[in-house]
Amino acid sequence: MTVNKHRREFHGLPVVDFSGEADEAREQPAPGAVAWRLAVRYGSRTGFDELWKAFLDTVDPAGVRALLIGPWWTRDYDSVGDTLATIVGDAERLPGLEALFVADVTYDECEISWLEMSDVTALATSFPRLAELVVRGGNGLALTPFRHDRLRVLRFETGGLPGTVVRAVTGSELPALERLEFWLGADEYGGDSTIDDLAPVLDGSRLPALRHLALANSEYQDEIAAAVAHAPVVARLESLDLSMGVLSDEGAAALLEGQPLTHLRALDLHHHFLTEELQQRLRDALPGVAVDLSEAGRSDDPEDRYVAVAE
Repeated sequence: MTVNKHRREFHGLPVVDFSGEADEAREQPAPGAVAWRLAVRYGSRTGFDELWKAFLDTVDPAGVRALLIGPWWTRDYDSVGDTLATIVGDAERLPGLEALFVADVTYDECEISWLEMSDVTALATSFPRLAELVVRGGNGLALTPFRHDRLRVLRFETGGLPGTVVRAVTGSELPALERLEFWLGADEYGGDSTIDDLAPVLDGSRLPALRHLALANSEYQDEIAAAVAHAPVVARLESLDLSMGVLSDEGAAALLEGQPLTHLRALDLHHHFLTEELQQRLRDALPGVAVDLSEAGRSDDPEDRYVAVAE
């Protein structure tokens, strides 16, 4: 699996590209009617700072609700740190910002694990109305525990999510969080989290509003499934995502032998390594649940199994 398309919708809004070209003087949508995507063109003579200034001069930033940051480099894959500092530096001009997507970048622009990330804590702490934060890329990614009273969606898409970031999330105070999604990734690309790092999420006591949980794209997917089978948080979830990893019959059997999952609306297990027998047992046990068992892999050797998103 590769990330091969830009988002066309974000935070319930259609995405509109802002390129900073001369034709931006044409009539623009209302600032809050769309999600604005800012992307530096490869080889451009101007960088993100100039694009950002043009955006603030063209679109009333006070009305902007959603932003997506595409490629921020002109040629080399520079760290996103300076770009985020520029955005945070103008936080007071964006009082209504509700959603931010960092690195809406496709594989042909940069592979997900080549993206040069940085500390994203300031994004969460500088925008008090932020309800949705999505970060793509794990190389150099950092986070410290924070409190946010309005954040409802937190999503990390990586080929390797550092354990330090997982622990920072579980150490944060997020009373309004409804959706938490981790693409945990491969150890080769920095995905060094462990099942112990996920324990505070599975306990659920620190996330009272959580209704959707994704612990996906993992090399220890069976271990996650076994823990989920007895996790207190599952009883109040509406949907559960254990997809994109190396889930095998062992993990699926643990799910079947654990607490009931019939209350779920959806169980996403796509990209898995289950036998047809275990797939059918899941369907039979969860007749009212939308179970996604697509993209079945075939490998009797655990060493040949792989996560969907790595490099």
